[in-house]
Amino acid sequence: MSQQLKTPKAVRPVTPLGILAQKLEEIVQTAAQLNVPDSLMASLQQALALAAGLDPYLEECTTPKSPALATLAQKTAEEDWSQRFDDGETVRQLEQEMLSGHIEGQTLKMFVQMTGAKHILEIGMFTGYSALAMAEALPEDGYVVACEVDQYVADFARSCFDNSPHGNKIKIEVAPALETLHKLAAAQTSFDLVFIDADKREYIDYFQLLLDRELLAPGGIICVDNTLLQGQPYLPPEQRTANGEAIAQFNRAVADDPRVEQVLLPLRDGLTIIRRK
Repeated sequence: MSQQLKTPKAVRPVTPLGILAQKLEEIVQTAAQLNVPDSLMASLQQALALAAGLDPYLEECTTPKSPALATLAQKTAEEDWSQRFDDGETVRQLEQEMLSGHIEGQTLKMFVQMTGAKHILEIGMFTGYSALAMAEALPEDGYVVACEVDQYVADFARSCFDNSPHGNKIKIEVAPALETLHKLAAAQTSFDLVFIDADKREYIDYFQLLLDRELLAPGGIICVDNTLLQGQPYLPPEQRTANGEAIAQFNRAVADDPRVEQVLLPLRDGLTIIRRK
């Protein structure tokens, strides 16, 4: 039987800016059918151009991804995650949009270089884009411990890491993230940089464990992904999903914690940088 070529699924907008651009495009199309005044149509088209053009311009002006990262992203896009995981029984639905991607990957890589981090913890790996991006910035004696709950995804990532000269810097721990964190704390392990991108409902637990159990080294930095989660944290509560509410509560918990200072960056779906005072 001949093997059919896989076609990557179209990526749906999952960031506040991407959703805004999609909504503006729908408004422009509707306005064109309603014969609105030319001045209003021009304003709408300008708003759409501003929203839709930003992400492509950021991509154009950012250092290109490495060949290994490009291959990893392509393999992730070609994988049929719905066929593999959407069977009505799995707790965690995986999709290609979970990939950190070029801009965030290069940002994390830059943070590693700027901070001189050597020991990195990633809570939530998926197919390993961000783990590999950070590993590329590590010295030869540096390492990333990446937490992943799905064995298939861990094997998928490892196959990609093996094609990179930096893949040997990444150790994958396959288990629920909180279980791995407790194990690392018991071993008195500490990390210079931590990247959180896992179960949104457990974000507060990850944050508290990192600080309470000294998993974050003195002067260490925590980077947290999805802290704008499609705009839900700042929309009215009735418009939030369970994950959106969890992120809103996490953002408030961090802002109210006297042990840290933080900044929430409107990068992609939100990236919060946290430093212990």
